[in-house]
Amino acid sequence: MKFIDESKIEVFAGKGGNGTASFRREKYIEKGGPDGGDGGRGGSVYAQADRNINTLVDFRFARTHRAKNGESGRGSDCYGKGADDVVLRMPVGTVITDINSGEVIADLTHDGEKVLLAQGGIGGLGNIHFKSSTNRAPRQCTPGTEGETRELQLELKVLADVGLLGMPNAGKSTFIRAVSAARPKVADYPFTTLHPNLGVVRVSHEKSFVIADIPGLIEGAAEGAGLGHQFLRHLARTRLLLHLVDIAPMYEGTDPVAEARAILNELKKYDQSLYEKPRWLVLNKLDLLEDREEKVAAFLKQFTDFDRHFAISAINGEGCKELTYAIMEYLQEMAAQEQQAAANSAQETDAGTI
Repeated sequence: MKFIDESKIEVFAGKGGNGTASFRREKYIEKGGPDGGDGGRGGSVYAQADRNINTLVDFRFARTHRAKNGESGRGSDCYGKGADDVVLRMPVGTVITDINSGEVIADLTHDGEKVLLAQGGIGGLGNIHFKSSTNRAPRQCTPGTEGETRELQLELKVLADVGLLGMPNAGKSTFIRAVSAARPKVADYPFTTLHPNLGVVRVSHEKSFVIADIPGLIEGAAEGAGLGHQFLRHLARTRLLLHLVDIAPMYEGTDPVAEARAILNELKKYDQSLYEKPRWLVLNKLDLLEDREEKVAAFLKQFTDFDRHFAISAINGEGCKELTYAIMEYLQEMAAQEQQAAANSAQETDAGTI
């Protein structure tokens, strides 16, 4: 299945059915009075998050989604039937934005979360609602209201705890294969990863986290070089970034320090908040070095823009276990801090209401 992470769609809610003006006509019953029923409501359009879907490919070509109109009312006090709602299933992590107003309608972060995209019209009133002691034969009825129409931008931001960042061929896909059951393509040429891959890293039976691998960045990505910035949005929800660097480049004249700095420059151009996320340095491909300690020390002396650093060999798993344990410990600390902050905020709110 092709990975699609953005799309534009139009949604049309159904029109409410018209009310009707009708009078009871039966043999031997004089002046039966008004009996026109109301129109049914128009169908609404909803979006619902579904964890079994991981791409927006269903909306790439099916761009128009319409709910049916409600039925009009009829005589004999018959109300029109309301139309069924339309529910659009979308991946968890989808952000829905109104194109015309720029308003973010929803951010689907939980499986089963359901939000209204377009409200169906209200059914019109039949003439039974207009009878009174002074108006015994009302001929008034009202039409149904129009349903809402919206142009929407869908943007998928995958949900992951940790994101991998680095140049093409830095070993990101090899690393995610080493620590999880994910099996992204691995080859000895750049840009083997063409779309994001997710892997679940299980540290123990009860402890695990999700890691995201995105296509590599190169210098000039902001101007469209390589695959550009189009996949960086998938790192927006992560709590920690792992900056993988090939410490043993296969091409002569390649400077790992310059490449690492180029990645940070591109990250800063894209989003300052993403640049300011906690970021750990991971020096990969130790298995190709003989004087590994000297080269790692020389690299760290020149490149200091990181919170912590690790040296690994993803191809044979060296250092990967220690790294995943450190990540799990860090994520647990972050979760505990967030819970404490939420508890403190709740206490302050309760104190303010007393």
